[in-house]
Amino acid sequence: MTKMAFVFPGQGAQYPGMGKELATRYRGSRSVFEQVDHELGFPLSELCFNGPEADLKLTENTQPAILTMSIAAWQALTDEGVQPDFVAGHSLGEYSALVASGALPLVEAVQLVRGRGRYMQEAVPVGQGAMAAILGMPPERVDAVCREAAQGMVVSPANLNTLEQTVIAGHIEAVQRAGALAKVRGAKRVLTLPVSAPFHCALMQPARERLALDLEAAVFADLSVPLITNVDADVIMTAEQARDALCRQVTSPVRWLESVQRMAELGVSTFVEVGPGKALTGMIRRILPEAIVFNVEDEKSLMAFMAICHV
Repeated sequence: MTKMAFVFPGQGAQYPGMGKELATRYRGSRSVFEQVDHELGFPLSELCFNGPEADLKLTENTQPAILTMSIAAWQALTDEGVQPDFVAGHSLGEYSALVASGALPLVEAVQLVRGRGRYMQEAVPVGQGAMAAILGMPPERVDAVCREAAQGMVVSPANLNTLEQTVIAGHIEAVQRAGALAKVRGAKRVLTLPVSAPFHCALMQPARERLALDLEAAVFADLSVPLITNVDADVIMTAEQARDALCRQVTSPVRWLESVQRMAELGVSTFVEVGPGKALTGMIRRILPEAIVFNVEDEKSLMAFMAICHV
């Protein structure tokens, strides 16, 4: 029996206008935005629907905005009777996945990611950290390049996205050294990413410590749908495992490649990216060319997916 996974995007997927059509057309999606607006005390929905883009890009807004939009899309799918066998999320998307799994109430998740965004932003002074995408080099070789380039500084794989794409993070000088060395060692391209902090590396330890206090105070439940974690690329089912995974995630690489491979091992052949953009859709197609992959972010994409479901 083939299985289906819902996967949820992370930071960078946002765009002005996201969720507007869903909120207009679907009562459940509209209710999600209304809940979050009430919880935050300001109209996040307006920022999602109309921008401006500059405000939407601010980390403390971006993280709750993507989470809310993703859950609005998930609610539309749920209201149509679609249930996944597994869930997973890329970085920030893991919070969306935990809401979808029943482990975390939406309003709790929104407050957690708002703090998470602020803590990650404040962990490293602006201009001291960087991230870069290494293209056309296997993950294990990128790891070796980082070790060689570190020279007492921090630089390490942060997002292991596909066999051909690994994002590195750390001190800006070390990231630059690693990028230059990767080119010498055969990488096709090195792209410096326009991010405000070096996420998912040891420099995020101050953010991890602050977030740990929030996670300890948050109310988690055991999961009703199995989740594949970023940190271990394996299944969790308990509240304590979820709390631990979110804490460790801040300073650990996102093992997306291994997570997708693990879901395939568990029988998943259909993946639905739930939320803004198609970044994960593209990655999954590169990892598993034979997989059936959809994205659901508006009425058109939802209807296209539902048409296939009813065949």
